[in-house]
Amino acid sequence: MLDLARLRALHAVAVHGSVSAAATALGYTPSAVSQQIAKLERETRTTLLERQGRGIALTDAARHLAATAQQLLAIVEQAETTLEERRGRPAGRLIIGAFPSAARGLMPVVLARLAAEHPSLDARLVEVDPHLSVDLVAQGVIDMAVAHDWDIAPLPAPDGLERAVIGDDLCDVLVPAGHPLAERATRDGRRALRREDLPGQRWICQPPGSVCHDWLVRTLRASGHEPDLAYQAAENHTQIALVAAGLGIALMPRLGRGPLPDGVLALPLEPVPVRRLYALWRTGAARRPAITETVRLLRDLWPQRAG
Repeated sequence: MLDLARLRALHAVAVHGSVSAAATALGYTPSAVSQQIAKLERETRTTLLERQGRGIALTDAARHLAATAQQLLAIVEQAETTLEERRGRPAGRLIIGAFPSAARGLMPVVLARLAAEHPSLDARLVEVDPHLSVDLVAQGVIDMAVAHDWDIAPLPAPDGLERAVIGDDLCDVLVPAGHPLAERATRDGRRALRREDLPGQRWICQPPGSVCHDWLVRTLRASGHEPDLAYQAAENHTQIALVAAGLGIALMPRLGRGPLPDGVLALPLEPVPVRRLYALWRTGAARRPAITETVRLLRDLWPQRAG
């Protein structure tokens, strides 16, 4: 008999491309994942991983076994969903993927409520980019995701996934105190910037490939201007520090932003840039009480975290 935990480890390695990334997704140590794979190799008398440069590669037999593992894990999920539904309360393990600012600004209070109200539920968190989280849900690596999109960059939802709107996260332009944009808005009595005010600025933004970066580039190009992306940093707090140093301006959502330091102003922009947050899960797990309760809490607690 093949051990399901070992098949789950192989499937995670196949999805993430490395033992360390699989370990992060599963909440294990890399050593534990390697041990699971080694045991599976002995059970199947088959080589599953091969060295390739500094990394590893799956053998043909491993890819076939990983595909089979995905099917088996889907069947197990259906059985677990049925049992949990019969009990009528959230239970078992629930792995939630969330993008960084949601992991910081929304998930702590949600996870704390789940732990307090549902002691039979083992809810876990993985921080992951929204572009990746959708595929991880579809592949069965995580149970649900908190992701977002923008008006010009809709979030795709593959067949087999369901989603629910959590809420809208508004964005502001962060500028150093005394910046000409702040003085212009005050002088004109507008209290808000317009998109035609933005060209010619030095921008602080996330690296390419992120939704926020793509939105900024597309928006400025749509107004006929090529953005000057002078500083690129993944962490919001790093971007805020660069703004505070007077090096440029940034477009930043409010969720997870936290209090701004002295010397940094948040100016509204008209029309207001909005990113919409979603919860996504597999259709086969839609009846699972852990999913429905987590979605309920995400929606109920959102107004408290959205400012």
